[in-house]
Amino acid sequence: MKLIGMLDSPYVRRVAVSMQLLGLRFEHESLSVFRGFAQFQTINPVVKAPTFVCDDGTVLMDSTLILDYAEALARPRSLMPADMPGLQRELRLIGLALAACEKSVQIVYEHNIRPAEKLHAPWLERVTGQMLAALGALDAEVAARPLAATSATMMQAGVTTAVVWEFARQAQPELASPAAFPALAAFAAQAEQVAQFKAAPHGDGTYRHIAE
Repeated sequence: MKLIGMLDSPYVRRVAVSMQLLGLRFEHESLSVFRGFAQFQTINPVVKAPTFVCDDGTVLMDSTLILDYAEALARPRSLMPADMPGLQRELRLIGLALAACEKSVQIVYEHNIRPAEKLHAPWLERVTGQMLAALGALDAEVAARPLAATSATMMQAGVTTAVVWEFARQAQPELASPAAFPALAAFAAQAEQVAQFKAAPHGDGTYRHIAE
């Protein structure tokens, strides 16, 4: 199995960390959808990160769908609760984290991809407000009920929350500040010390599997 994409993408990184926590071995190719577009296209013509190549050559994409596949491979091991109340909260937190992630990525693209003279201020203000709303709701949830932050206890909401916070913190430090979201910052700092996070640090490096 092979994971394609750079670890500066929160979507790629959540797959890399999650698969390690699930005990699944895989290769990782740190390939940019921008600088490595042509090479990426030979693997997946859609050029979407993360891309995941299964053992039989089937190509999957979208982090959530890849993680569904990973969960099926890892059974009975799982990063999702089995009980309905637990699952409901887990899905709420994951949804908030992914909403914050999507809006943070849109802000990055708006500033870094679109020419400055074509920036659309009302759109930027809207997505910024959505990102802050998602982070605020997530911070309140984590403050009220802390998430587990160890290799043995961390679940998917914890993985996604920590990965998204690190991305937002680095991409928009003036917006995603520890002072504004203290519970998120404290949790993510703990999560980043977990071995599986250290093995897949945010950036352009390559994931390294940790021996169990």
